[in-house]
Amino acid sequence: MSQGEIRFGTDGWRAVIGDQFTFENVRHVAQAYCDYLKDEGAGGKDGVVVGYDTRFLSERFAHEAGRVAAANGMKVHMASRFAPTPAVSWAVKEFGAAGGVMITASHNPAEYNGFKIKAHYAGSALPEITKAVEARLADNASQGRHPRVIDYNAAVSGGGIRLFDPWAAYERQLRRLVDLERIGQAGFRVVVDPMFGAGQGYLRDLLAGARVEVREIRGEINPAFPGINPEPIPRNLGPLVAAVRESGAHVGLAVDGDGDRVGAVDERGEFVDSHRIFSLILRHLVEDRGWTGAVVKTFALTDMADKLAARYGLRLYTTPVGFKHVCELALREDVLIGGEESGGIGIKNHIPERDGILCALLRLEIMARRGKTLGELVQELLASVGPHHYGRVDLHLSPTRKEALLRQLRSDPPGAVAGLPVTRVDDRDGYKFILGARGWILIRPSGTEPIVRVYAELDDKAALAAVLRAGEALARG
Repeated sequence: MSQGEIRFGTDGWRAVIGDQFTFENVRHVAQAYCDYLKDEGAGGKDGVVVGYDTRFLSERFAHEAGRVAAANGMKVHMASRFAPTPAVSWAVKEFGAAGGVMITASHNPAEYNGFKIKAHYAGSALPEITKAVEARLADNASQGRHPRVIDYNAAVSGGGIRLFDPWAAYERQLRRLVDLERIGQAGFRVVVDPMFGAGQGYLRDLLAGARVEVREIRGEINPAFPGINPEPIPRNLGPLVAAVRESGAHVGLAVDGDGDRVGAVDERGEFVDSHRIFSLILRHLVEDRGWTGAVVKTFALTDMADKLAARYGLRLYTTPVGFKHVCELALREDVLIGGEESGGIGIKNHIPERDGILCALLRLEIMARRGKTLGELVQELLASVGPHHYGRVDLHLSPTRKEALLRQLRSDPPGAVAGLPVTRVDDRDGYKFILGARGWILIRPSGTEPIVRVYAELDDKAALAAVLRAGEALARG
């Protein structure tokens, strides 16, 4: 792959390690990002932050990005150990940096790694930023320009690269945002599952320090992520379910490979999806904390958000998939909460960024404040807004079939799905078929993986299963 072919997807550039994701290509991307920062007059800002996750060679890739930035005359704040993405984003704010780089492929399979750009506002780079970096990549390639580099150890000893602990300042911010004292007094037994990812140790140590009885599973570095993708969805959380049931824990808390997405298991070992987590946090921020602001959801997130926003008299925005769109709104509006189907949720008074560690703590705060288990809170929520059942199917389709499917959905959309009439089509990001008051189904290609996803939300579990089957059959042709 030439640097002119590198493209940023929903959140960053991701590719297979050793194939497209190489030291050389990382240096090219780092150089293009530095070119962008210099063109934008970032010299007045305090350098760039570089962090990394627990994937294969992530630390080495981070060092490559850091030595390119240092060779371009930028002060580099290099994480001294692996860290969750929100901790690296917080460091951008803490240092007043021009931006940041996070080496991670988030929830993608083990063979992938990635390059996320964080802007000076400590959130995901907006599309105009990544497009500008892509343009500089292409221009550098056409002009035969190579990245500037400096020896890593020389840069460290010379002060161009400065190591910092990514946990210290981030921990202080979490303590400001969450009532850890109340959580500690609740007597919870908690199982934490970082899924072999960059969140390991962070949530466990914070809870242990608050006198919570906490057990961490899959809390060691294993870049193979054995048997799973590090995404907190049911098929990947069997060990967390088992641990909760075996230990009689009150709750199981999961975060994805880079710690910015959330999942949960209740006291019965039942999975609690991101839609219910988002809705519970929204209700908590309004009813318990008295906070206000707009509600932002991406295209595949639950309609419970619409109902709650209307109930509280809050403005609701729906964006394309990708937290960068939530971030864009948060930069110009007073946003209370923003989230996406994949488990990325951010709240106000923090940074315009997904934060799985924070959202895990907020779930415990809700349980402690309301004196109810997570399962009881979910039942209370559904009694309030009505039944909502969600499902997703990921399909590996050939490029030819994917293109044929998208043409079909565009020119000849179905009039009904599983016997439910389609009352409206929304094509702002993929193809979403509204099934009257019953729910919806969405078919769209992933922005980070070579797959097509079928999402659905219905008011009945049997109807949900039928709609997902019909959607998969339609997608496969």
